[in-house]
Amino acid sequence: MTPSVRTVDFLVIGGGVAGLRAAIELASKGSVLVLTKDKQTESSTEYAQGGVAVALSDEDEVGIHYEDTIKAGDGLCRESAVKILVEEGPGLILELISWGAEFDREGSKLSFTREAAHSRKRILHSRGDATGKEIERVLIHKARTSPSISRYDFAFTLDLIMDDDRCIGATVLRGDSVINIFAKAVVLATGGAGQVYSRTTNPMIATGDGIAIAYRAGALITDMEFIQFHPTTLYSPAAPPFLLSEAMRGEGAVLKNLSGERFMPQYHDMAELAPRDAVSRAIVSEIVKTDSKHVYLDLTHLDGDFIKKRFPVIYATCLQYDIDITEEPVPVSPAAHYIMGGVCTNIEGETSIKGLFAAGEVACTGVHGANRLASNSLLEGLVFGARAGGKAARYIEGEKTDIAGISAGTEDAAGALPPASTFDVEKTRSTMRQFMWNKVGIIRCEESLSLAKKWLDRKQFIMEMPSRNRREFELKNMLTVAHLISESALFRKGSVGAHFRTDFRAKGERWQKHTACQKGRALKWID
Repeated sequence: MTPSVRTVDFLVIGGGVAGLRAAIELASKGSVLVLTKDKQTESSTEYAQGGVAVALSDEDEVGIHYEDTIKAGDGLCRESAVKILVEEGPGLILELISWGAEFDREGSKLSFTREAAHSRKRILHSRGDATGKEIERVLIHKARTSPSISRYDFAFTLDLIMDDDRCIGATVLRGDSVINIFAKAVVLATGGAGQVYSRTTNPMIATGDGIAIAYRAGALITDMEFIQFHPTTLYSPAAPPFLLSEAMRGEGAVLKNLSGERFMPQYHDMAELAPRDAVSRAIVSEIVKTDSKHVYLDLTHLDGDFIKKRFPVIYATCLQYDIDITEEPVPVSPAAHYIMGGVCTNIEGETSIKGLFAAGEVACTGVHGANRLASNSLLEGLVFGARAGGKAARYIEGEKTDIAGISAGTEDAAGALPPASTFDVEKTRSTMRQFMWNKVGIIRCEESLSLAKKWLDRKQFIMEMPSRNRREFELKNMLTVAHLISESALFRKGSVGAHFRTDFRAKGERWQKHTACQKGRALKWID
């Protein structure tokens, strides 16, 4: 197979909120190509139910949003990143509204709700529980209006193209075709890695590809031990772990054990609104104590018509599995939801590799610290997507790299895809996800983490084998990310935020530092 070549000014890998906002920022600066792994609407943004946190209500202030974010991050947030998030967020939300975003209102005023660890009602939502879908709709429409933005859907990025120490593009698999796409600047916005766990709220495409390809290219990766597990996902043998929004608890839903008793310790004025890591651990403890597989989320004391209007997607989805949330408690258990770590960037989205920028869940600015505050993720995508786009535009103004010259004559750079692999890809994938859930999950220890690492070490031969399809390339990326998570979790001998170890319950001596991984180098601490 002879790969084709395409040259653009800017390559954006990922079509969720961060990637689209970066592309829109870049549109006036040159040609922009946006790659999406699946159809253009398939991203974690699409599945974000609860809303977007922003200090726009009359009772709220930017400073209070800042303090709540810092507190949820358990002392590990980078304060400069948090300051930018909460200060620039309101303007970007108002910009979205000017582009046509329709958020729910009470009369003429925007309607806000409250979620876990927020001290004010500051969660904007759309059509009850379809906020991510609305933001995605507006950003896709805005991008389509720009003639300089084009898209490749169903395009899987195999690896970044490097010229010495700088990134100049990516090699992409689209159908049966391999394409070398050269660009003056590349923005990674590939989302998270929830699929490395057997229970996750993330879509099937969330296999950690961006983190893995950046790691292989030599980028610095930080804080990989911090995985956020959402406390409440639907538990049913017939259903995937469908997310039951935190906003449900914000509206008054309560957690009960199988005996119908509330078990959450009090947190401020409502026990169920503790930070996500605390709620997840409490649920796991209750499950172990009662030898069960789930607890219940109870909304039956709330008005049924209000529930149907406020959570229409959740109501309809649960009905598909014969659960009426207005009349009966919903069986729930935690699932992997969000990774706070990722490709290390500064507040402008710059990575440790020249020409490579990152934004959204794939990136780690330190804005979330050890535990993301609920509904800060969509805001992060907007704020740091715009910032990464702006910095990428300024970067190429000072660059003299002849991308067209480098790309010339590279048509033979990649040969035919190799024969099929000889190992069982699907069994390996399934076993790895179970191992990660059982050994590197909500509650960890030296023994469990070591067992996971040994299993992953035994699968390293797969990394050396040739791959010929997306499923096999994905598995390599998942194994890479699973290794980074496990090794970082072993390295941090302490419990902070979402990283909880039964053998090191205290925070540890270096708890305020960040773990850092880089290909070919030992794990280390950075400030």
